[in-house]
Amino acid sequence: MTLLHLENVAAHYDQFQALRDISLSVAAGETLAVVGSNGAGKSTLMKVICGALPASAGRVRLNGQDIAGQPAHRLTAQGIAMVPEGRRLFRSLTVEDNLRIGAYAGRKGPWTLERIYQLFPELVKRRDNRGLDLSGGEQQMVAIGRALMSNPQMLLMDEISLGLAPIVVNQIYRALPDIAAEGMGLLIVEQDINRSLSVAARFCCLMEGRVNLTGPCADTDRKALMDAYFGVSA
Repeated sequence: MTLLHLENVAAHYDQFQALRDISLSVAAGETLAVVGSNGAGKSTLMKVICGALPASAGRVRLNGQDIAGQPAHRLTAQGIAMVPEGRRLFRSLTVEDNLRIGAYAGRKGPWTLERIYQLFPELVKRRDNRGLDLSGGEQQMVAIGRALMSNPQMLLMDEISLGLAPIVVNQIYRALPDIAAEGMGLLIVEQDINRSLSVAARFCCLMEGRVNLTGPCADTDRKALMDAYFGVSA
């Protein structure tokens, strides 16, 4: 069942067109990796989906309902959550308070404080620490947990490995199949191609705001993908 569907989506920053004719879909329980170099339009795509930037053309549908133009807080209530680049915790609040804030929309579902602590047991001993006192990896775990606390249907993850040690990134990525197993759709934006393709069923490569290549991760021609990533013509 298609959960999220974008059709011919465009987006602008004033006169600059950042996205052009983007079409993609994510099914329930599926993970889609969106890859591309700096400036390819990945983060802009995430902003359009989560309501932080309006689409200037095209349609964005969740469960068949057009959600384009709705503000972010309404989309959270409808089942879209985002783990933003840079984590953006409330640094003066405790880990547990940061997690509880994620549940403000009151959506019912499997993700509770107990489930988050099971997913990331490192946070149990840090539950009373402020976000300011956490390592980068711990902050990323809290950011993911906060998003899950909203019990979303669609989880967007923007550059979750950025600035983290490889051992921490491995730990976070090992948790993603457990998240997808709950039936939600995952859209992962990364510059690290190998990392994102390791957990995704399909990929979508962006170049200069357009879809340059898409396909299944399992049998992808890596040379074709790298050519698309860097904009190399055949």
